[in-house]
Amino acid sequence: METQSLIVFLVIGAIAGWIAGQIMKGRGFGLIGNIVVGIVGAFVAGWLLPMAGIAIGGGIIASIIDAVIGAVILLFIIGLIKKA
Repeated sequence: METQSLIVFLVIGAIAGWIAGQIMKGRGFGLIGNIVVGIVGAFVAGWLLPMAGIAIGGGIIASIIDAVIGAVILLFIIGLIKKA
């Protein structure tokens, strides 16, 4: 992966983490924590959504939507683990 691609991936993950934190009120970890969750969520979405047969499309907006879905799933799972 080139440096420019990595930077774009991290920015998309950061945006997705912030959006997921807004969606999952009360389950977030603050701005920095949600950005990290968004980056990890982007990896989760990149792995999980194609396995589920879900393809949103191409481009930056589709990548952000994918990453938001992954980050929301990750925040939900982390919230369940924190409650236990």
